[in-house]
Amino acid sequence: MFILPRRALKLLAVALCVPTFAMAQPTPAPIKVAMIESLSGPFGNTGEAVFRNLIWAMERVNARGGVKLGVAAGGARPLALERYDSKGQTEEALSALKSAIDDGAQFIMQGNSSATAAALIEAINKHNEREPGKRVVFLNYSAVDPILTNEKCSFWHFRFDAHADMRMSALMEVLKDDKALKSVYIIGQDYSFGHAVAREAKRQLGVLRPDVQLVGEELHPIGRVKDFLPYAAKIKASGAQAVITGNFGNDLTLLVKAAKEVGFEGKFYTFYGNALGAPAAIGDAGIGRVVAVADWLPNVQTAQSEAFYQSFRQRFPKPADDYVHMRMQLMVESLAQAIEKAGTTNSIAVAAQLERANVTFASQSGAMRASDHQFQQPLVVGMMDRQGAPGVKFDVEGSGYGFRVIKTIAAASAEQPTSCKMQRPAQ
Repeated sequence: MFILPRRALKLLAVALCVPTFAMAQPTPAPIKVAMIESLSGPFGNTGEAVFRNLIWAMERVNARGGVKLGVAAGGARPLALERYDSKGQTEEALSALKSAIDDGAQFIMQGNSSATAAALIEAINKHNEREPGKRVVFLNYSAVDPILTNEKCSFWHFRFDAHADMRMSALMEVLKDDKALKSVYIIGQDYSFGHAVAREAKRQLGVLRPDVQLVGEELHPIGRVKDFLPYAAKIKASGAQAVITGNFGNDLTLLVKAAKEVGFEGKFYTFYGNALGAPAAIGDAGIGRVVAVADWLPNVQTAQSEAFYQSFRQRFPKPADDYVHMRMQLMVESLAQAIEKAGTTNSIAVAAQLERANVTFASQSGAMRASDHQFQQPLVVGMMDRQGAPGVKFDVEGSGYGFRVIKTIAAASAEQPTSCKMQRPAQ
């Protein structure tokens, strides 16, 4: 019988033990992040678009080793995104918040409803005061009612999108120079955000273009209108040369489809007209007529921006998935940065660092304003045009139409005052 030398036996024993030892090493506990969003119902497509953006951003953080913490804090830890379906209902969102906290989520992300965001802020304020050992931080990527960082501002809430007044000011930078425009129609969703858009549109029109006549104003139930033809007919009959709307999702797509069907030939000044089916729905009628404001657009002409957009399309190649948000990438980068600087996932420590967040990614920069937790970043305004036209290298969702950047607003110019009186908790 063949007998191994004693030294070889020792080496073999060590080798056999290595896999067992490696397997015995504890896997770093993930940092749980809960996305509470409408993943079903009329706005399910908006929730799925958010999920693609957030998961892609977190994959990038995890690919570079995760969030880097010291050994005492668990070492480098991955971000783990968990989905909670609010079904487009505030009560469902509040129930999802409780489930997320019970599941160990330390960071909550939501955005596609200002009414829901306001309810979450109130619930989180109460929860964090009642259970200081289980405090959570709320990161908001698109609930843009200005009140959320003014009267309802909270130490636990951080908004990474430009609020409605900031977005309206950017749109007005274009509208005020349209000397041929003499009449507008305002239409929006009947809830806090829609009211905020209508209120600010009227205020800014009065200041910047008092010569423009408001020929109609209407608010409709959010997510419930299946046929916008009656609304479109009223818009056309009013003689309006342009529509101002904050509508999003199906409420925007169905509106522009109906406007096309009734033969409305005016402009659309929109908050969200650059995706989610709207460009394809309006078609050639939107060329030179549909205006959209955003924190970033795919046709921002820098090499870093193009590389960023191309990498997203490689990750999500289906045309229907083509809706990327730069602000969501900056939000996740800000969260990772804040946790690393805090050296812990402790909510107060992370929130204190988020107040100082200053990030740059793919040539886009932004910084959190500590006084109200409103992220400050450049904004762009785009005009719809056919792909291949000057400045329109990329189309939207395979529609053949894209948005040419016609105005860039620096962060300092987009900034607006706040009425927030921030209450910070005792350490």
